[in-house]
Amino acid sequence: MIITNVTIVTMDLKNSIIAGGAVAFQDDIILDAGPEQEILSTYPGHESLDGGGRLLMPGLINAHMHLYGAFARGLALKEAPPATFVEILERLWWRLDRTLDEEAIRWSALPIHIQAIRSGVTTLFDHHASPASVNGSLDILAGAFREAGLRACLCYEVSDRDGEQVRDAGIRENIRFLERCRKESSPLLKGMFGLHASFTLSDNTLAKCKEATTDIGAGFHVHCAEAASDLEHAREHFGMTVVERFARQGIASPGSILAHCVHITDGDMALLAEYGAWVVHNPRSNMNNAVGCAPIPEMMRRGITPALGTDGMSAGMMDEIKTAMLIHRHEARDTRTFFAEPVDMLLKNNARLATATFGIPLGVIEKGAAADMILIDYYPPTPLTSGNLAGHILFGIAHAPVDTTIAAGSILMKGGKLTVLDEKETASRAREAAVKTWKRFSVNPNVRG
Repeated sequence: MIITNVTIVTMDLKNSIIAGGAVAFQDDIILDAGPEQEILSTYPGHESLDGGGRLLMPGLINAHMHLYGAFARGLALKEAPPATFVEILERLWWRLDRTLDEEAIRWSALPIHIQAIRSGVTTLFDHHASPASVNGSLDILAGAFREAGLRACLCYEVSDRDGEQVRDAGIRENIRFLERCRKESSPLLKGMFGLHASFTLSDNTLAKCKEATTDIGAGFHVHCAEAASDLEHAREHFGMTVVERFARQGIASPGSILAHCVHITDGDMALLAEYGAWVVHNPRSNMNNAVGCAPIPEMMRRGITPALGTDGMSAGMMDEIKTAMLIHRHEARDTRTFFAEPVDMLLKNNARLATATFGIPLGVIEKGAAADMILIDYYPPTPLTSGNLAGHILFGIAHAPVDTTIAAGSILMKGGKLTVLDEKETASRAREAAVKTWKRFSVNPNVRG
């Protein structure tokens, strides 16, 4: 297929903008991108899709997500509102994840997939937990991703908080799924080894998890120093910071994701730069949980390359880059700082993370890259160039609707209409599953720290 009549934001090394452009792709790979007449003459007689003069850019990537968070939407707590981050976990998230069964896992995921498609997100790194339904949970999620046509990197969140039996089941689920991914070698499905956070993981458990990955070589996906309480726990119980602990245990390794990193020290930043683990910033979630603001500008100055996620706030990424710009400007009290950086985090750094994980160029429109692209209803009212792209994204493109979403060469939405999944039916089935989940939530206030 050839997409014609578009302005292409390639996100290549030069941030090339191609006005009056076209892109040819076959199956899940981009064959070429360039001026429309050049592409049409090189690939004559092929099916074409008229972009209507819209903006064509790479599909977006969400580097840290919790799909099951969909079932927290509208969920009311009967108790007093949580006052601390740990109380939020105990009274809401840990209580909710214990209620998830196979039905809830599936139907909490699919509405978020629809939200992702509508937001132009084609790749998600999900971090899953369902202590009452561990075995096969990642397969259920993988099946939902397959229905939606999206690209997924999945893991199961290992923790000590539900006892050794559940912990060991989580370890086995990660290993089983990683072996499945290795055997299938699917360009749409990858795995990591999931861990919750330092304060719910003993040294013994971390050692077991590290040993379990010896033959597979998978990266870890873990929450790191999200709240001050996590750092305080690590210092009290282990005599070191969270980052130091993960570095010593072999968790902060290349290919691993350390989500949040809000409460870290200068020494931690040196370790992160040295060990090369990915830091994923989630500014909206951090603000919502009132845990603080990660020192992302300083990390960048120290040679760390942070990516961007949503931590389950939503699937979409455009609100995240706007929030990242505003919070760091606010924190710095300096209008000269952090303007293009959040755009680079989303469109450059997330692409590097996804490319390394999936083994195919993602987040770029060029020959040989994955055919993950989105058409956006944005017609620039001022000149659009590689030099002013950040301004257009933050104040224009981020507010524009997505018209068409393509992942791995499959059109998932066209003209604002989904070609996969029935949105009304999906929402109906999700509500039915949510009602059952909420009933279990209300009668099972089992809280264990």
